Amino acid sequence: MSVSKKSTRQSRIMEIIRSLGYDTIENLAHNLSVSEQTIRRDIVELDQNNLLRRTHGGAAYSGELEATDLVRRRSVATNVKLRIARKVAELVRDGDSVFLDAGTTIEAVATALLERKDLKVVTYSVGVAYLLKDRTDFTVAIPGGFLRHIDGSVMGEPSSEFIKKFRFDVSVISASAIDSNGEMGDDDPWEVSNVRTAMERSTTTIMAVHSSKFFRTGLVTLGSVSDVDSIVTDQLPEGPLGDLMRQAAKTYVV
Repeated sequence: MSVSKKSTRQSRIMEIIRSLGYDTIENLAHNLSVSEQTIRRDIVELDQNNLLRRTHGGAAYSGELEATDLVRRRSVATNVKLRIARKVAELVRDGDSVFLDAGTTIEAVATALLERKDLKVVTYSVGVAYLLKDRTDFTVAIPGGFLRHIDGSVMGEPSSEFIKKFRFDVSVISASAIDSNGEMGDDDPWEVSNVRTAMERSTTTIMAVHSSKFFRTGLVTLGSVSDVDSIVTDQLPEGPLGDLMRQAAKTYVV
């Protein structure tokens, strides 16, 4: 294989890892249309050059830009995310058992939930747990596993197994993408596994989603908008997707 092809492929690997924080060898091989063995060799070389960190079955980003990237993501549409978060908090009752997804919108939800009392919270986001740490009337549980440094999510099979131990009154989730057919998606299979497990264990599921996620396609299918009970967003899309969302769940536009 030519040096240029190898360089291009490794640059693409770094783009993916920098964006997601972590990805598996299997996913990388599929996305780049090469063998898993080729990806393994690339990861070893990139790890040796201190460009990423090799993990069991995948790779994690460890570059200096990750903190800057997270700050940028947190600053995008901050006011909108706060409005979404406040509405979600209104839909949660004092004393509820709550699953909280990961991501900047869900971090805003966690802050808004400080208005509630006696919550029992399960999350795989260290950042979300940290925001709730000072509330002595809250019970907060997090799983063990691999830490995705770019956003503080705990990833891996132990996360899903941990979540299976609980039942929830409410799950608050988000999505990286909702396509024109109403299919919710994400780019991380571990994250999807965590969220799907929580949804199956919940009486009610609320999706908190910024309108910038509409008409996008995720790498991994999370489910359909018909799988959630409520949708909280800043703006419903026009046309068939908006109609589908209104029919599928109770919608709140903030």
